[in-house]
Parts: sequence; C-alpha cells; structure tokens
Amino acid sequence: MDEVMERPMRPALMRGWRRRCPNCGAGPMLSGYLKVRDTCPVCHEELCHHRADDGPAYLTILIVGHLMAPIILWTFTAFRPDPLVLAAIFTVGCVALSLYLLPRLKGALVALQWAKRMHGFGGQS
Repeated sequence: MDEVMERPMRPALMRGWRRRCPNCGAGPMLSGYLKVRDTCPVCHEELCHHRADDGPAYLTILIVGHLMAPIILWTFTAFRPDPLVLAAIFTVGCVALSLYLLPRLKGALVALQWAKRMHGFGGQS
C-alpha cells in the first residue's frame, strides 16, 4: 500500500482565502466571482473535484450574523438612531461584508477539501 504524502493544511487554506490554487498558490482558483476553474492555469492541478455547494454561503451567514447582530444591538441601545437609518446603514454593511467573505470562504473550503484529499482530490501530487 502506497504512503500518501500529506498536504499541508495551513498554506492551502491561506492560498484558498486569497482565491489562489491550493497547490501552487500562483494560479487563480476562481474564473468569476464564485466559479471554480476546472484546472489551475499555472500548475494544472485539477480543481473540478470540489464539492463546496452551500458551505460557503452558510459560513458567510454565520459569520456576518454573529458579527453584525451584536453591533446592531449596541448601536441601537447606545445611540438610539432612527430605525430606518439603522436599517439602511446595517443593510449596506451586511451586504458588503457578505460579498467580501463569500468568495474567500469558498476558496478556503475548496482548499480544505484539496488538503484533506476529499471528493476526488485524492490523487498523487
């Protein structure tokens, strides 16, 4: 039975967070806002095996909700702004934070799957 080399987790996750290939870190992982390339244009690592599905969206909602909810509560109790002003400001903040986090979390999730050799990423590297 062949000994499979372990893929380093931390560098892969950091590369994925930067939306780069988890293998080489040079090639772009995404071809659009959220579309994962089939292969890395630099090292030709196959990326089509990923199964990110709804994971990045769930993580984005979890993070944005846990960050924004206490801030909204604190802002409302400390400053008592008009509810429409509060809603408008925090709507923009939630959307902006979600748009920032979503592709980065998708890259990190694909990189996690690559590092753990999940869903077809198990080939020799």
